[in-house]
Amino acid sequence: MTSNERVIDVTDLRRVYGGGKQGSYEAVRGISFSVGRGELFALLGTNGAGKTSTVELLEGLAAPAGGQVRVLGHDPRAERDRLRPRIGVMLQEGGFPAELTVAETVRMWAGCTSGARPVGEALEMVGLTGRGKVRVKQLSGGEKRRLDLALALIGRPEVLFLDEPTTGLDAEGRRETWELVRRLRTDGTTVLLTTHYLEEAESLADRLAILHEGRIAAEGRVDEVVAAQPSHVSFELPDGYHVGDLPPLGSLGVGDHEINGRMVRLRTDELQRAATGLLVWARDAGVELRRLDVRGASLEEAFLRIARDAKDGPVQRGDERAKEMAA
Repeated sequence: MTSNERVIDVTDLRRVYGGGKQGSYEAVRGISFSVGRGELFALLGTNGAGKTSTVELLEGLAAPAGGQVRVLGHDPRAERDRLRPRIGVMLQEGGFPAELTVAETVRMWAGCTSGARPVGEALEMVGLTGRGKVRVKQLSGGEKRRLDLALALIGRPEVLFLDEPTTGLDAEGRRETWELVRRLRTDGTTVLLTTHYLEEAESLADRLAILHEGRIAAEGRVDEVVAAQPSHVSFELPDGYHVGDLPPLGSLGVGDHEINGRMVRLRTDELQRAATGLLVWARDAGVELRRLDVRGASLEEAFLRIARDAKDGPVQRGDERAKEMAA
């Protein structure tokens, strides 16, 4: 954490949907993590992993079935009145009055917020200065997300919850939002982010957790999570050669390999050793390694490996609607 102060503190948190005749579904299954002041913490996971279910508990929108959550030292559900002025929330969907203009929407929101930013400042922060007189129903999907963000920032929050903030934005809009989030973090705002864009998490997060089936499958600094995954070297076998003609793979630091026709894919925790040994062998043998690809571990690899290693099977007791709600 960037600070010893725990701004968000989660212990053995659980959330359960249902419980009637159709049974129940446990969407969040005893997770624990903390976020320091000025830190950006990302929650990642496949659909149904429990990201939004977790964030809603942190925002005080629902009560946990078990465990404890504190935001700025307060119970976000029981002490919502004390906490709400100090946090900003960007939901996946805003639901604004369609007939109001952008400026009218921000002005209405500011009127319900203590110490609100001026309307013009809020619009400028998210790149909507020239759209103030446009009705909400005429905005594009990306512009509506920008408006969502403007309202989340209107009260100068100490803690900012961003639930899929760049969905619907084009590449330029996404990059501009990233820069804004970085500036907010630099100014001391604590940010909890959920996103499907792994590049976004890798670029912005100080630390992250990958959720799977309501549990934390991996957690730590981005470099720590990435380092836990193997790197890869792939190439096409030269004509007339077989895998057995290569140097002993163990001597190259290779832990595992796959063969697909003439293509070979090596997994290793010692990328430089493996790549160097392979290239020296090719040089000495006088052969060319066509389609050579040397690739370090990545957050995408970590994410996909967790998803790949997950057990396939039906949802535990409970209806499919409950699983959709848990996404």
